Amino acid sequence: MVSIDNTNSATANGHAAAKPAQADASTAPPPSESNGSQPDFDASRKRKWTILPLEVGTRVNCRWRDGKYHPVKVIERRKLLSGGANYYEYYVHYTEFNRRLDEWICLEQLDLSSVETDVDDKVEDKVTSLKMTRHQKRKIDETHIEGHEELDAASLREHEEFTKVKNVATIELGRYEIETWYFSPFPPEYNDCTKLFFCEFCLNFMKRKEQLQRHMRKCDLKHPPGDEIYRNGTLSMFEVDGKKNKIYGQNLCYLAKLFLDHKTLYYDVDLFLFYVLCECDDRGCHMVGYFSKEKQSEESYNLACILTLPPYQRKGYGKFLIAFSYELSKKEAKVGTPERPLSDLGLLSYRGYWTRVLLDILKKHKGNISIKELSDMTAIKAEDILTTLQSLELIQYRKGQHVICADPKVLDRHLKAAGRGGLDVDVSKLIWTPYKEQS
Repeated sequence: MVSIDNTNSATANGHAAAKPAQADASTAPPPSESNGSQPDFDASRKRKWTILPLEVGTRVNCRWRDGKYHPVKVIERRKLLSGGANYYEYYVHYTEFNRRLDEWICLEQLDLSSVETDVDDKVEDKVTSLKMTRHQKRKIDETHIEGHEELDAASLREHEEFTKVKNVATIELGRYEIETWYFSPFPPEYNDCTKLFFCEFCLNFMKRKEQLQRHMRKCDLKHPPGDEIYRNGTLSMFEVDGKKNKIYGQNLCYLAKLFLDHKTLYYDVDLFLFYVLCECDDRGCHMVGYFSKEKQSEESYNLACILTLPPYQRKGYGKFLIAFSYELSKKEAKVGTPERPLSDLGLLSYRGYWTRVLLDILKKHKGNISIKELSDMTAIKAEDILTTLQSLELIQYRKGQHVICADPKVLDRHLKAAGRGGLDVDVSKLIWTPYKEQS
């Protein structure tokens, strides 16, 4: 498995929620003035005086946290307990952006003169394809590595219908309050909670701060409930067996789903190992991210799901987790590959890792080297090596075999384009024995 600039994701709510506008009529006229930040509209499109409340499916422009107006689609609405017949909040999807920015907004944030009453869904679908800057794509790259290519059109529609409204707006985890990105199927008793409080060590979650405080006085864990297999300075990695620590594994999946759109949530975590990366201080070991892998994979998958929590992104942890998964494969004397299918951004993340590792070897190696030898040295699957080198146009097919063309200047150019490699894994600090099924 494997998101738009979210620099405020670890702050308290990121933006202030405005109070609903008071409307005492069932229609709303267009605004009498413009602040210049709204986009121009095609005058040929149909407009009419807006009837309130807005219907689900309405397209309209909404003032976002940047102060500018952006096109949105109304996904859901709910009536406020106080106020008249038209006191509604609206859950909207910003059609230019990723679903993780969907949110509840109030009427006064909407430009009712921009309501479109005759928009074709197919045209809208084309417009809603992600419009992201290179910087935004780079930030998404480290966030998660799971796409939805495994879902057919019907399954995707069903998934989006079931998860269309984000059920938990924020969580508290350790010293951070984090805005969530997506729906997560918490048990029914948490349906009315917009904020959850997680114990950062055992990952139990509660409805109220007071419950968390009472729990923390009793919880004797100061690190994930597993074996510490890596310690380098303040960085630690813990291996957690889903069979031995089922509740922790399930809670970790609930937490991860808040930040992974199309993650498959496995309630049966017995078949998985979880590798939880922590920053350590005198208060304990604080989770920054994790990856999971199947205990036994017939397809040679060495990673099933990966996540770096929002407060810790852009620090190289995502690349570290990928590199760590390959170091485990080397210890197992196996080649590995991430679970398929990969999203486009997931492939980009892995392609960057494969490029840096392979080209670094090619730069230092003297003489000929085969793909099989590269695979043995790196634990990268031969197919991944082949497709990576082909994408870089570094491989040719001559006389019935693949030949690697490694011009030093070309290698340097590709290495520069691949970017930094993130934090290094010091294999001398890795103390680990591959998993063996107990009889």
